[in-house]
Amino acid sequence: MTETSQRPAVSDLSEGELLARIFPLLGPATGTVVGPGDDAAVLADHGGPVVVSVDTLVEDHDFRLVRVNGFRTSGYDVGWKSAAQNLSDINAMGGTATALVVSLTLPPQTPVDWVEDCARGLTAAIRGLGATGCSVVGGDLGGGGQLVITAAVTGTLDGRAPVLRSGARAGHTVAVAGTLGRAAAGLAILEDGRPVEDFGSPGEELVAAQLRPYPPLAAGPAAAAAGASAMLDISDGLVRDAGRIATASGVRLDLDPSLLRRYADPLLPAAHLLGVDPMVWVLGGGEDHGLLATFPQDALLPPGFTAVGSVVPGTPQVTLASQATALGGWDHFAD
Repeated sequence: MTETSQRPAVSDLSEGELLARIFPLLGPATGTVVGPGDDAAVLADHGGPVVVSVDTLVEDHDFRLVRVNGFRTSGYDVGWKSAAQNLSDINAMGGTATALVVSLTLPPQTPVDWVEDCARGLTAAIRGLGATGCSVVGGDLGGGGQLVITAAVTGTLDGRAPVLRSGARAGHTVAVAGTLGRAAAGLAILEDGRPVEDFGSPGEELVAAQLRPYPPLAAGPAAAAAGASAMLDISDGLVRDAGRIATASGVRLDLDPSLLRRYADPLLPAAHLLGVDPMVWVLGGGEDHGLLATFPQDALLPPGFTAVGSVVPGTPQVTLASQATALGGWDHFAD
């Protein structure tokens, strides 16, 4: 019997048995009156508006279990990424995450230890990213033809007004917190076909940025407190996401390529091996889950934010040094 056949699959267990393996890996359900185990969780009252978001990762659309170079995506990676992108959405509103519920669709042959590893990745991301007031409080298990993980997250604004996409005004500064282009470079390495080791330790770091992003969770509340006029999570690429602020606010966001070089220069070694201009990753690559925000001209940028452009009057669009750009970033349906 092979090592793989000795590993139990989800079809070997009942739902209750699988849940019994997962629950201990999720840690205590903080901030709840009732945690996992009943039909629904009951959250503690945080005394203000509740922020809610949901994201889905689908096998062979948002992640691949096995790539052409033999690289395998672990359950830990998928769990981490699911938590990170949801926590980032709350961050982008200027809020702090309080609870996460997770739904898993599992093909029958899915190894049980992959599911357990996914649970470990979820909790590791919550702790590792500093979302100390958040925990996994429940969810759902189901069978299907491909792996799907959907997570919904709630958050609190701690008495602040939410930062929307629609508040950018001419004269405001455009700024970024977190990294740009690293996750896109990591994806390019994974899709290239050559072993990741061929790209050395810098390449391995870029792959890690794709698999386990580090959204700057302290930056969202700090931006809200500093008077950010508009903000969103950079998940689909700087240009595409900047265009969302431009459209919602009715302004033009003009990005400064000279200010963006600081993100492109560290990517040059990988870009050289792949024959790519690293600015393509910086401008069009997503999934770093940094923040794009605008601030009034006289506002002091909070720690972690770097100016990358300005808001100017005009037709809602994104320009580079006042020139139009064809870069569009990621679209879940067009791409």
